[in-house]
Amino acid sequence: MSRTTDIFLTALAPAIWGSTYLVTTEMLPDGYPITVAALRALPAGLLLIAITRSLPPRHWLGRTFLLGSFNFSLFWVLLFVAAYRLPGGVAATLGALQAMIVIFMARGWLGTPIRSSAVAAAATGVFGVALLLIGPDASLDPIGVAAGIGGAASMAAGTVLSRKWLPPVSALSFTAWQLTAGGLILMPLALVFEPALPPLTTLNLAGFVWLGLIGAALTYAIWFRGVARIEPGAVSMLGMMSPLTAVLLGWGLLGQSLSPMQIAGAVIIIGSVWAGQRANRPPPTKTALPPVCERPETA
Repeated sequence: MSRTTDIFLTALAPAIWGSTYLVTTEMLPDGYPITVAALRALPAGLLLIAITRSLPPRHWLGRTFLLGSFNFSLFWVLLFVAAYRLPGGVAATLGALQAMIVIFMARGWLGTPIRSSAVAAAATGVFGVALLLIGPDASLDPIGVAAGIGGAASMAAGTVLSRKWLPPVSALSFTAWQLTAGGLILMPLALVFEPALPPLTTLNLAGFVWLGLIGAALTYAIWFRGVARIEPGAVSMLGMMSPLTAVLLGWGLLGQSLSPMQIAGAVIIIGSVWAGQRANRPPPTKTALPPVCERPETA
């Protein structure tokens, strides 16, 4: 499969993640962020383990729980803290910093060279997300800002380490391990810090099924497959498709308007994602040419 096909397939994951805000606000009970995160991760992880019949070996347990924490439990908790304490646009813009953080983490952990064009594409993408989402009345809360940056760093670390620690199993099994580990970390936190869920309606159940089966099991299997095949900097740039999809869904399904500045931001995001794929493309491998045979001199 070509690199271009891998990129488009991997981009489906953050594009679908953009539906999380719509599903959470329109289909789920309000005020249970940790519980929702736990029920999004653990059932999906256990289902995938039942399908793949694959458990992490003992020597992989530490790495599995660390990756599950970075990619799911820590990331989702910090994401919700940022979302509650900051305007949504500010929180999403801080989350977009993940692409730039990945570039520097990949340098330290994978030895990937830092290219100025890749840094420029990531910075331009963050600017595009800011234009798309931040309104003129946006306010900053120090705890929310710290949570937003921490969440971006957590997801960045999970992306780079998932590439560094690729186990010899399928992407589906790797996803199952991490989702289960993240859910096992989140469930006790939900039981301690949040009240019990109210009786769930059919709409609530449909929302949980979407977030668990599609928004977690399917999309993260696609994402980790992409992490294994595409450069970390290129993969992280695809994450900017998530806020873009969220805004487009709000416009298409909820009747929200788009200003000229938001449209400009959307165009900048698409352009920066395209530029990021080119900037992070590995250099072509040079193949040795056969030696040139000299023609014998003639008298």
